Amino acid sequence: MFYCREKELGDLNKRYNNGNFEFVVMYGRRRVGKTALIREFCKDKPTIFFSALNATAKENLEALSKAIFEKTNPQEMAGAPVYSSLDDAFAAITRLAEKGRLIFVIDEYPYLAKADESVSSRLQHIIDKVWQNTGLFVILCGSSMSFMENQVLGYESPLYGRRTGQLKIQALTYREVTVFNPGLSCEEQALIYGITGGIPHYINKLNVCDSIDDALKENLFNTSGYLFEEPENLLKQELREPAIYNSVIAAIAGGASHSNEIATKVGIEAGICAKYLKVLVDLEILKKETPVTEKKGKKTIYTIGDNFFRFWYRFVPRNMSAISAGRFERLYDVTVKKHLHEYMGLVFEKMCRDYLLRYADNLPVLISDAGQWWGSDAKNRKEVQIDIVGIPPEGSEYIIGSCKYRNEKIGTGELELLKEYSDVFGRGEKYYYYIFSKGGFTEGLKEAAVKENVCLLTLEDMYK
Repeated sequence: MFYCREKELGDLNKRYNNGNFEFVVMYGRRRVGKTALIREFCKDKPTIFFSALNATAKENLEALSKAIFEKTNPQEMAGAPVYSSLDDAFAAITRLAEKGRLIFVIDEYPYLAKADESVSSRLQHIIDKVWQNTGLFVILCGSSMSFMENQVLGYESPLYGRRTGQLKIQALTYREVTVFNPGLSCEEQALIYGITGGIPHYINKLNVCDSIDDALKENLFNTSGYLFEEPENLLKQELREPAIYNSVIAAIAGGASHSNEIATKVGIEAGICAKYLKVLVDLEILKKETPVTEKKGKKTIYTIGDNFFRFWYRFVPRNMSAISAGRFERLYDVTVKKHLHEYMGLVFEKMCRDYLLRYADNLPVLISDAGQWWGSDAKNRKEVQIDIVGIPPEGSEYIIGSCKYRNEKIGTGELELLKEYSDVFGRGEKYYYYIFSKGGFTEGLKEAAVKENVCLLTLEDMYK
């Protein structure tokens, strides 16, 4: 089944229907659903689909030749002639495009560019001289985001300025995830989002039928399960030194957040560690965070931005022996299930920020961004952290929010704490308070909220 990419699909179809030459660059992290989107778009349309290989230029030319042959000779699956060069293969595509609208897809483009460094220049030449005057619809797709942003979209790329559009495919939001298992409760939906990070491939591989616990035990905490080795396999696929990157991620999962602290835990120099951190940030496995009102600087910390990686590194390494010995099921309740509420705390904060930015109606003030804020309370000599500060595009009215993923009801103490923290924040002339709670609210807080125009939202409210 194909879910959730209606806007992207609509954009592609609108471009296709205009009949003009199109050169669309599509990118996003692995497993996010780029190829599924392309195949859905290409359905019932004349297409040459070439998936580049992590192989030599000769092997890639053979694969491209086969893809062209299959378009022109769909009944013959063997005996495809091999073009003598990429230029000849592109010329064959030109001849086909002259007969009518045609889509030409190069999936995993970074592999082709690695095998033949001249390919971007060759594409630039034929786009400028020939293809822009045809009805060809070219899609260049890749999972290496730093490569696609720098070597395809970047100013120094031969292809710079040739694209007619670009799509960065993001993970699904917490609400979009619900289409995969529509019969589950809000709490179960939130947990699936928290485990998979909204990556469609992981949702499918988790394969929740009746019980999330059973799905985890069968498909993640199981040496034969697809998800068991997924983070390590991805690191091996993307990186030359996966062991060091693994140690960097593990250090952050263990509580390290500043670059010097991470370097010390891993046992490498800070300057070298910074390079590993940058690569992982480019892959969107890690995330650099600063207080939402400030520029990146001394307060920058590193967190695991990919929820699936965060879940895996939180629960798998420490239980590896039991999982490998096939005796983990009896430990699951104590080592995993008992800690899921704690794990979901940061996930819930992300859900609440997305709610304000994407789904909330009738906010009291327009906001352009929302994120964490932390700073020093000079009066009480302590550090404070605010879960959500909603930033207005202009003016000094802010949303200040608290997110509690607990079963117990939240009382008036939380509102008083938010007021105290807003004084430390100190940038606003007026604050609007939002309190999100999985377990609901006490009657005292409900009464105070009515009097002071405070917005109280449960997990169920966030899914309405």
